[in-house]
Amino acid sequence: MPYCCQCGKSAQPADVFCAACGARQAAATPPSTDYLASIQPRTASILCYIPILGWIPAIIVLASSRFRDHRNVRFHAFQGLYLFVAWLIVDWVLGPVFSIPGHRFHLMPPIAGLLKAAVIGTWIYMMITVSQERMVKLPIVGELADRSVSEQR
Repeated sequence: MPYCCQCGKSAQPADVFCAACGARQAAATPPSTDYLASIQPRTASILCYIPILGWIPAIIVLASSRFRDHRNVRFHAFQGLYLFVAWLIVDWVLGPVFSIPGHRFHLMPPIAGLLKAAVIGTWIYMMITVSQERMVKLPIVGELADRSVSEQR
């Protein structure tokens, strides 16, 4: 409960003047509703490369008005999303294909594991390079991300 800035009596939050002394009350500042206001562009870009979960911050960044004009942040958000799609392809498509028993690829289950490790390694590499504020465009995925950012202009 707020108090009068002049006499110290209790006042209501919506009161413009104190009921006891009549002094004008300071206007209460409404709480900020933009949760991304305090996030720096570099931090937002790094969050887009969190292994396996980076797609969530990437979608939030792309949907927010805060980063609508930040080309690099949007590039990293798209590139993080496309890297997640690469993970899904490796995990859901190539993993089962390489592990079919009796199939000619039955000796290749380690390949699916190596591909998964490569995607996770790429996520970690991108987090490090973005934290150093270097711009790295990955093959194929980077081209798709660059095209996606350019089409939104």
